[in-house]
Amino acid sequence: MEQPEPAGEDARLPPGQYVPRGHPVIHYGRVPTFRPASWRLQVMGATASGEPHSFTWPQFSELPRTSVIADFHCVTKFSIMGNEWCGVSAATLMELVPPAPEVRHVMIWAEYGYSANVRMSDFAHDHTLFALELDEKPIAPERGFPVRAVVPHLYAWKSVKWVRAVEYLVEDRRGFWEERGYHNVADPWREQRYSYQEEPGEGPP
Repeated sequence: MEQPEPAGEDARLPPGQYVPRGHPVIHYGRVPTFRPASWRLQVMGATASGEPHSFTWPQFSELPRTSVIADFHCVTKFSIMGNEWCGVSAATLMELVPPAPEVRHVMIWAEYGYSANVRMSDFAHDHTLFALELDEKPIAPERGFPVRAVVPHLYAWKSVKWVRAVEYLVEDRRGFWEERGYHNVADPWREQRYSYQEEPGEGPP
């Protein structure tokens, strides 16, 4: 459920969140090395054509870009407000490599096999993009350089760093943290932090 745009910063904080000093960085594992000559972003799974598609770094970095100003809500309860992300929208990616009509979910894959699943309705949201810049600068390596998924209306573990693939799914399946006890949907306004909070229909069968 999309939330209305509140006026003040306090009103923009979901339940249980706070604004920290500075800009904390949290990630699992080491920061990968970017090798532009071999880097590829693959779109695979249930594509409309039945075939996967791969973008080289020059191809992906030259795609049309859009900017989004959005708050960032970590499940560990801090929120960073008013971030300006710039990159390739999920809508642009779906125009270039359309999903099959029966696709209802997406798995976003990263370096080292990390992944997060999102519903197609969240992936297709106007604010979802694959960011190359944060606040008018290239994203720092520890924040996801060269490409980070940004799904700002969900908890930030869904905003996968170091993206390498998008997999269209006909049936939902849990990603890395979802398999380890985090909520399958991750709506911060409903404090959907952990899998034990899931209601019927919010997770895979």
